[in-house]
Amino acid sequence: MAGRSPSTPGTATQWLLNGARWDTSGAMSVVRRFAVARLDAAAAPASLTVGALDESGQERKGSATSGVKRQHMGCAGGVDNGVNTVYLAYVRADSWHALIGARQWIPAEQVTSPVTAVTTGLPLNLVFATKGELGVSLLSDAYADGVRFDFLTGDEVYGACTKLRTFLEEHEQAYVLRVRSSFTVTLGGGTTLTFTPVEPFACWATASASVRAAIALCPPHPAVRMITSALGAILGKGTR
Repeated sequence: MAGRSPSTPGTATQWLLNGARWDTSGAMSVVRRFAVARLDAAAAPASLTVGALDESGQERKGSATSGVKRQHMGCAGGVDNGVNTVYLAYVRADSWHALIGARQWIPAEQVTSPVTAVTTGLPLNLVFATKGELGVSLLSDAYADGVRFDFLTGDEVYGACTKLRTFLEEHEQAYVLRVRSSFTVTLGGGTTLTFTPVEPFACWATASASVRAAIALCPPHPAVRMITSALGAILGKGTR
């Protein structure tokens, strides 16, 4: 960054990045409102507004970085040493999208270890949060800034999070979240079932939304088919 700013001394740039006291939430709020306003201005008035939750990994060497461990890393194509961050994307159909929030995921064993917390610079009062719970935090910040979505998407990491689904329902937020075939549903009268029995009937459709959020749908209702088509249209790939 210093090399790209010839009018600013390199030492000043380093101080800004490493020594200055940042209001992280406040800075994210400013960037989020700026990005959403510009995307809304560029989009067609009636185009869908979609939120997409997904995590992205970054490879790291050693063990001194907060959150680093051997885990699945999409960027590495498998398990590797690195960190994972949960992102919230703001997507306007047939237009553009931008990341409007981020929370780094910290493994539970690092949060509960005072030694690890000190050596990696974690706050001593940090509480462990699942990726779905980090999604709740990201959405809370977005809602506080007046951001609204026609619906929210995410893969099975988020579909399996009860706290996230409850949060969305409490906020009357429409959502399409992928779940595993073993996911249990309780029907009226207390009957429970999983989605495994319906798979042979090929009633599943899959679409992709921003930040690689894969959404699986079982579309017997026309309204769900509309959502599936809209998701495909976002990236211009159609549905599969």
